[in-house]
Amino acid sequence: MNEKTPLVMGHEAVGTVHAVGSAVSHLSVGDCVAIEPGSPCRSCARCKEGYYNLCPSMKFAACPPDTPGTLSKYFKIPADFCYKLPVGMRLEEGVLAEPLAVAVHAVRMIDVRPGQFLIVFGCGTVGILCAAVARLFGARKVIAVDILEQKLEFAKTFNKCNTFKPNMQENADRNATRLMRDNNLGLGADGVIEASGAESSINTAIHAVRPGGSIVQTGLGKPKITFPVVAFSEKEIHMHGAFRYGQGDFQIAMDILEDGSINVQDLITSIFPFEKATDAWEATKAGKGIKNMIRGVSD
Repeated sequence: MNEKTPLVMGHEAVGTVHAVGSAVSHLSVGDCVAIEPGSPCRSCARCKEGYYNLCPSMKFAACPPDTPGTLSKYFKIPADFCYKLPVGMRLEEGVLAEPLAVAVHAVRMIDVRPGQFLIVFGCGTVGILCAAVARLFGARKVIAVDILEQKLEFAKTFNKCNTFKPNMQENADRNATRLMRDNNLGLGADGVIEASGAESSINTAIHAVRPGGSIVQTGLGKPKITFPVVAFSEKEIHMHGAFRYGQGDFQIAMDILEDGSINVQDLITSIFPFEKATDAWEATKAGKGIKNMIRGVSD
């Protein structure tokens, strides 16, 4: 892609199968499918280890500089990266398979276990779904953190969890102390999923996790940040990066959608027509709603 050929956006998508190759047996023309929007090489060391999300030759939708996204009339994808929607599932629900797979990846990576206490920073779509998946995996208590009251209210209702709003005038250490005190976390949470990408949240997370606890970094923010390395080291925190989703994550997301254990329909705030795609992005940028969708080209 270059200035004369702008990058097509979109990586959370569903579609109707238009055509299949001669070797495809599990899909037929007309099937409604959720799209896992990547195409790894399948032959490098990472792919063969099962970490295809780390494939250096991955072609991921809407990823600069040269991989167009899914917001188009037709989108070509390997058949095994298409997941047939269950009978009766609306296309809008199927769109949520992609961010749900991100949440599954984060929860599996942090190894959430029954009875544990978990903090999720960020109440956007991914953060909300991380909290919901953590509940399914057995987390006893989940605390959702955000700076926007409306998102905290939604998280509280959707996930039946505790909420916490940081004081942006205080430092991370003080916010963490209040967070732990208000939620009876003792020495801290067993695990933290950071889904905001904000430097202040990452710092607070390090102070709010218990000694020996785990943090998974799902949110993306500034390329470089400062963080309390002394506290990080003295508490022997296990901190992991998380990149998209890997082996089995998308299928687990589809299984969750099929059994209805998470009511993803409630996450959908609005659906914009294709011609008003920029309005959807502006609404999201302004923090309006949880999940704003764009209806694709139909003819």
